[in-house]
Amino acid sequence: MKLGTLFIATALLGSLSMADDQALKKEGVGYIKMLGGTLKSQLQENMKKDPSGLAAAAFCAGSAESITKEINAKLPKHASVRRAALKTRNASNKADAIDEKVMNEYIKAIEEKSFDPKSPIKLVKDENSTRVYKPLLTQGACLKCHGSTVSPEITTLVKEQYPQDQAIDFKEGSLRGVIVAEIKNK
Repeated sequence: MKLGTLFIATALLGSLSMADDQALKKEGVGYIKMLGGTLKSQLQENMKKDPSGLAAAAFCAGSAESITKEINAKLPKHASVRRAALKTRNASNKADAIDEKVMNEYIKAIEEKSFDPKSPIKLVKDENSTRVYKPLLTQGACLKCHGSTVSPEITTLVKEQYPQDQAIDFKEGSLRGVIVAEIKNK
């Protein structure tokens, strides 16, 4: 094969791979928006009803996991979406090794002030699947349940629902966790 032909073939393969990555990213972001949008709108609705945060905490404890299952039931068989965190409240959101690596990269970028909120999505590929990650940054309202000063009512609810809770002492702008869409290779 001539050098020019080899260069063109390599360039075509590279552009096909980039197009595949963009398609996977778009697909994964769609699933992330399904889960994240549903949870966020419900949390905001509960915060409007009860600015103390107690209704939002009760919503998370009673509904977030079932909403995640409902969203996953709507997805194609080759895809799933979930939340993951380093400091968990719900044990089912425990990060695996890949999640931990990605979240530590986000934390480092936030600390070094190199985090770009305009392009926060990360793609991670392995031999079986592609994962699409979106960071969840702690906002002011999140601190009512996840901050360092939480009301006694919310503390009681959390301890009852999640005796092993670790998801406290966050600060505004810190990484709370991620939403990850996983798309199996076809």
